[in-house]
Amino acid sequence: MDLGLNDRRAVVTAASKGLGRACAETLIAEGARVFISSRDPDAAANEIGAAGRLASDVSKPGEPERLIEAATATLGGLDILIVNAGGPPLGTFQDASLTAWEGAFQLTLMSAVRLVQAALPHLKRSDQARIVFIGSIVVRQPIGNLALSNALRAGVSGLAKTLSLELAGERITVNTVAAASILTDRIRHLTGGSEDALKDMADRQPMRRMGTPQEFAAACVFLCSRQAAYITGQTLGVDGGSLVGVH
Repeated sequence: MDLGLNDRRAVVTAASKGLGRACAETLIAEGARVFISSRDPDAAANEIGAAGRLASDVSKPGEPERLIEAATATLGGLDILIVNAGGPPLGTFQDASLTAWEGAFQLTLMSAVRLVQAALPHLKRSDQARIVFIGSIVVRQPIGNLALSNALRAGVSGLAKTLSLELAGERITVNTVAAASILTDRIRHLTGGSEDALKDMADRQPMRRMGTPQEFAAACVFLCSRQAAYITGQTLGVDGGSLVGVH
């Protein structure tokens, strides 16, 4: 299937590893021109064939705007925005300080707001504009010890649905892909890096295994495709069926 992504111009944030990197690599494999960002100044765009990169902490005001300006100057415009950020710190509501809440708010929600605001003028000039938010299944079912993520990712999901309504008339699709049980560094951190804990987690999944970042990326990239032009306002769980009964 030709996804119609050849020479499409994309920005993927938090793309030095994990889900962001897998999305960037898959877009590039489909012929897209991809500009990546990450907080890691040593992340090498050449390693995955990206058209450009910027070391940027999108949780800081001004950085999302700087990123979009650099990306559109390099790419000559923008068709696809994949919004991603590292997960907030672990902990319960009672553990989290107001400082932690403010940091998580800037990282998870406000970075998304600023990125979309900066990108929209460029996306409106595209004939195949797509916004995809990389999210978590916590928007459907909160997970223990993830109070910050549970609360703020739900806000991003609400933002995505709101944008899908506002932008539908301009033929810009907006969707969220919600991850669960995808084997990333974040999951390793949640399990304390224990191989036994990872195996136990995998065994508890309906498919008796963890998903891969590449499987997650395939769903994201399909939503960026020409074929996904009539799909918007959706939250797609890439979770191996772990929340099949939760709506």
